[in-house]
Amino acid sequence: MLEKFKNWWTLDQEAEQNSADNPLTALTDNQRRNAGPLLALAFGWGFLVTGLFTGSQLGNGIPFWPDIIITTFIGNLANFIVGAIVGYIGYKTACNSGLLYRYVYGNVGAYIPVLFISILTIGWQGIVVGAFGITWTLALHPDIEAAEIFSSSTFLITAVLAGILYTATTYFGVKGLERISIPSVAVLVLVGLYAIYLNVIQAGGFSGFQSLSLALSAKSQMTTIEAINIVIGSWIVGAVVMPEYTRFAKKGWVAIAIPFIVLIIAQWFLQILGALGGVVSNDSLFSAFLGIDLNILMQQGMIIGWIGIIGMSLALWTTGDANLYLPVIQTSSILKKPKHLMTVICGILGTILGLGLYQYFFQFLTTLATVVPPLIGPVIVEYYLIDKSKFHQGNFDGVAIWNPSAFAAYIVGAYSAVYSPVFIMPAITGLLASMVVYWLTRKLIK
Repeated sequence: MLEKFKNWWTLDQEAEQNSADNPLTALTDNQRRNAGPLLALAFGWGFLVTGLFTGSQLGNGIPFWPDIIITTFIGNLANFIVGAIVGYIGYKTACNSGLLYRYVYGNVGAYIPVLFISILTIGWQGIVVGAFGITWTLALHPDIEAAEIFSSSTFLITAVLAGILYTATTYFGVKGLERISIPSVAVLVLVGLYAIYLNVIQAGGFSGFQSLSLALSAKSQMTTIEAINIVIGSWIVGAVVMPEYTRFAKKGWVAIAIPFIVLIIAQWFLQILGALGGVVSNDSLFSAFLGIDLNILMQQGMIIGWIGIIGMSLALWTTGDANLYLPVIQTSSILKKPKHLMTVICGILGTILGLGLYQYFFQFLTTLATVVPPLIGPVIVEYYLIDKSKFHQGNFDGVAIWNPSAFAAYIVGAYSAVYSPVFIMPAITGLLASMVVYWLTRKLIK
């Protein structure tokens, strides 16, 4: 027993490389996965509840028609372009993000971007854990005051249970994620469509809904550009880490279809749903969970109400699993630790954060939108413009300890994002700045 426990902490490199997830090296052909389950997994990942959060915030800030429709599409399109560009690299190289960073930032230098992104994605995990706790607290105690939610024993118990559930599923890797995502998709779509119908009916039809939206947005100072930035910020990290999933693709079209399903279909759908709920409930907190006030949903009958709550729980489950999988694979690839060990560590950290991070959701989005995108800039430039052959070497023996050009590019990119005017989209500005600086410095060094 003691020997088994000791081995659990120790990396078995051969076993990890032969596993379905293989975080340590490029995937082999037989480790790639069929399109159907992989696209279903993408849909489940795309049903990330941030879409509801983001949409409800926009619903309380700008008119629904046509402003929210246009801004959400533009923001998601920007993220899709980044996700497709980065995801295609993952498909061609069969490498996860951690390995890609090693080729560009260096064998030791890669620790910094990987750990940085891992911390932020674990933060996302904390938000999802907290959202699960809030959902069930509101379901079981519909009259509870917002200020009392986070101190409620129901919240603490359900949030911790959510953390355990997400960790347990992720423990089984991509196979576990597929088993959860596939049956969840149909339930999530049906619940979402019904919630849209209820929102419009509750507002007195679309004309009544639009009147509510115009009246609500008139009280806000949110601009269209700010709205686009919120949308970009909500998923830019997902776009940056797209290789974690596209590396499994057997065909190039699947690698492009994954970010398309995630961003242009699933996230756009959820953002619209969240915006509808935000307008009808006039409450970005309430609408964040089902796209509609829980009381409205319960009025349709106990069965409908609980189907909605279970549907939301499934969305949070697929979200939590997908979010947790990202830092697990990245940290395992860089730190050379067993995937199951990193799953438990990241799961515990995410659960702890879930007990208090949700309240700072939009501040967290702002951080993500500004500091993450420049990290991937050097990888894009190195692969598409300088030397893609290095990504296919299969080992890191000739890779430098660290690459000053990559870090210089990131620093300039992050600075540009933080201090750029809002109207030029900081996330995209930072990414482009890091790409330009990396290209120039690599050319100068040569």
